Amino acid sequence: MAGYADDLALAHLLADTADSISMGRFRALDLRVESKPDLTPVSDADTAVEQAIRGTLARARPRDGVLGEEFGHTVAAAGPGSRRWVIDPIDGTKNFVRGVPIWGTLIALLEGDTPVAGLVSAPALGRRWWAARGHGAFAGKHQHAATRIKVSGVGRLADASFCYASLTGWSDAGRLEPVVDLALNAWRSRAYGDFYGYMLLAEGALDIMIEPELSLWDVAALIPIITEAGGTITELTGRPAGDKTAAIATNGLLHETILTALTRPRS
Repeated sequence: MAGYADDLALAHLLADTADSISMGRFRALDLRVESKPDLTPVSDADTAVEQAIRGTLARARPRDGVLGEEFGHTVAAAGPGSRRWVIDPIDGTKNFVRGVPIWGTLIALLEGDTPVAGLVSAPALGRRWWAARGHGAFAGKHQHAATRIKVSGVGRLADASFCYASLTGWSDAGRLEPVVDLALNAWRSRAYGDFYGYMLLAEGALDIMIEPELSLWDVAALIPIITEAGGTITELTGRPAGDKTAAIATNGLLHETILTALTRPRS
């Protein structure tokens, strides 16, 4: 995978380290959990994973910056550059602290503001997903046990599996009614939440996944995987999803239908 082969290989090594740390703390009786200023939980596993990833990146990619959920932005040791790694050490911390196995480490590489490679590792599920721009998306237990993945060919909402992360968030955004309408008119609706719905979309197991707002570390790794699998992910205006925007992901065929439904003025 010319251009990003070394970066993806490094991402897998970072994920190996992350998986070892996080699985060692999953369902641990002495797990320490605190509330951040925004009242979301953070565990000692979150901070340990991010610190370990940052340590490896500092040695392996001293010219690259790092943005992580727990420790913010760090300029590269060699000075500001165009590349930066974006890390969510444990996406789905609420699941993690409650013993639900749907959580994972998200690792993305950005060139400028564009995510060019992404990896999601969900060790409690025994699965990873990864992609690099122009080279397709893959899933499997590890890098050498991979299958190429692609989105579904479903073209009608009535035939589609519709996924959402939180009705409360859509209510707070003033868009609960269209979300409920979509759920009622789809073939099937479920709320898998966090990274998992997006990865099921990339695999073709569902057709639509929506969230009202994500931070960059929540979405950066997802973008290359979804787009390389043939899907589309934007915010509500159709512009690329980014920091503190909604994330509307579909198989592409259903994208305009979903955007129109979510943004149509209500009577």
